[in-house]
Amino acid sequence: MLAHKRKRGVILSIQGWQRLQAAEYLAAARYNSGRAFTLEQLSDRTQLSTKTLTKVRHRQKPVDQPTLVDYFRAFDLTLTPNDYLSQELAHEQSEALLDSLLQAPLKGQLALDSPLYVYRPPAEQLLTREILQPGALIRIRAPRQFGKTSLVAKGLARAKENQLRAVVVSLQLVERSTLISLDRFLQWLCATVANRLGLPHQIEELWQPIFGSSYSCNEYFENYLLPAEDTPLLIILDEVNILFNYPDIATDFFGLLRAWYERSRHQTQGSVVYQKLRLIISYSTDVFLPLNIHQSPFNVGLLIELEPFTLSQVQELALRYGLTPTEFQAEDLRQLLGGNPFLTQLALFHLSQDRLTLAEICKNLTSANNIFASHLRQQLVYIEQAPHLKKAIKQIMQSTEKVVLYPIDAYKLQGLGLIRFEDSIPIPSCQLYQLYFSQVL
Repeated sequence: MLAHKRKRGVILSIQGWQRLQAAEYLAAARYNSGRAFTLEQLSDRTQLSTKTLTKVRHRQKPVDQPTLVDYFRAFDLTLTPNDYLSQELAHEQSEALLDSLLQAPLKGQLALDSPLYVYRPPAEQLLTREILQPGALIRIRAPRQFGKTSLVAKGLARAKENQLRAVVVSLQLVERSTLISLDRFLQWLCATVANRLGLPHQIEELWQPIFGSSYSCNEYFENYLLPAEDTPLLIILDEVNILFNYPDIATDFFGLLRAWYERSRHQTQGSVVYQKLRLIISYSTDVFLPLNIHQSPFNVGLLIELEPFTLSQVQELALRYGLTPTEFQAEDLRQLLGGNPFLTQLALFHLSQDRLTLAEICKNLTSANNIFASHLRQQLVYIEQAPHLKKAIKQIMQSTEKVVLYPIDAYKLQGLGLIRFEDSIPIPSCQLYQLYFSQVL
């Protein structure tokens, strides 16, 4: 069972630990063939003992400030007062955090300063770097509830710090009546961006129906929204997968995004204007939309794909919940949930209250009282609506032999987060799904 233990002493703050993780990741990518440094390698680099490094990294026992200075300096970082906490403050923050966590399970986007945000290098560094590039197009892709919106919020904050104009456009806010035609949707987009920028919308004055919807939208951005100020404009399009259900609109709209990206890269008239535009496209992977490869924005720009939590990330998050699991216990949790960020947060919340053990979490998975009931029902509903997927997932969850799937079915099941591939063989992404679907199917 995961046991409680108070954090004591001067420790790295969450911010400091995240900065150090990011620097270590980049250094490993450059100098260690992408493999994480071992404690022995870190000891050689920092001139600190492996015992001291373990103490720093576990963030439970006190170390002196010069130790942190040396550790940071080894990765070209400067230690700041925000990177560590005194013994008293660490204890107070730990207690305050636990008190707040006892209120309710985590849901939705995390606050920018949330101590429960798990830094997932290199995603944050790539996002921060890329939004400063002229004409950038960034795609953030992951299954639902994998942390896309929280990552986008980090990017938005960094954009504002760098004096970019920034607008978040959530496609969840689009009414169905707006999606009846491309013209209405693009007018809604232009008016929404103008409104968020504090500009009066000028649809009636600038829209030119005779040239078509895409042309009018293009002119609206090129001649009005982008030149309105000298600073670059970042537009974050959240949950664009909603448009996948409207292929007629999606094809033309995504083609327009691709055209903007291409224009920023050509030395032609108007390219300078489009270099001021930065796009972030966030989408879930549970819908497949075949698009013309030359018209799609999904094969250009920078792709940031959020992966499941690693073992070290599960351990780190458990510490923030006031739990001190052994590596074996944390691995059990990761195997059960496959590192799914939402499910891991939910499980740790209940474990932190001492109301459930890890073994009890797996009982009565089909019960409405199970902590994962809502999530599992959503996955089941999706599968029930697609008989071919239901057949495929049943094969994978119950078979002890290699299963061969139709590629599109494999893509959809992987996009739902239900399966992963091991040596090109589809297998359940976690024990939870295997147990549940073996029962209900």
